[in-house]
Amino acid sequence: MAEHREFFYRRLHSLLGVIPIGVFLIQHLVVNHFAVYGEESFNKAAGFMHDLPFRLALEIVIIFLPILFHAILGVYIVFVAKNNTRRYGYFRNWMFYLQRVTGIVTFVFIAWHVWETRVQIGMGNAELDYNLMENILSNPFMFWFYIVGVISTTFHFANGLWSFMVSWGITQSPKSQKIATYATLVVFLAISYIGVRALIQFAYGV
Repeated sequence: MAEHREFFYRRLHSLLGVIPIGVFLIQHLVVNHFAVYGEESFNKAAGFMHDLPFRLALEIVIIFLPILFHAILGVYIVFVAKNNTRRYGYFRNWMFYLQRVTGIVTFVFIAWHVWETRVQIGMGNAELDYNLMENILSNPFMFWFYIVGVISTTFHFANGLWSFMVSWGITQSPKSQKIATYATLVVFLAISYIGVRALIQFAYGV
């Protein structure tokens, strides 16, 4: 019974990592990318998301609760996982190891990002706009912290997408898994570019 429950939790963990968390990640990075087209474009895009009907309820149900479940179970998986990269240093074993490492980095990054852009704003009079992100990322330490955090997050999602397709029986043959590896690599590079490009715009205005 316990094994069936853990199997269910891990399947749910995998599913939530793609839907809705992965979908939200891409949407969030795309909104941030509007900064490349100027301060006004970003503020309009951010304002549209902020003014959505039932925004708080949607955020709690679709974003915060799934992320919390995914993070808690993910930390558990990290501590019980048996990594064999020294003995079996093949590609997928390293991807397995990096998935766990980036999971921890992503958890820390998201917690700080939410604190900095949501909690602190809620306690003060600041607004989540272009100027806020510009002020945060003008600090070189914070800029590189965000660079590492974004790349860690996009890798964790893209590699998790590969695992999702395997665990849900979408890619079963070695050939289909190899194709999925290239496809998720493209996903990783594409959304990493979108995220990093916005950070550069906020930090340096270019």
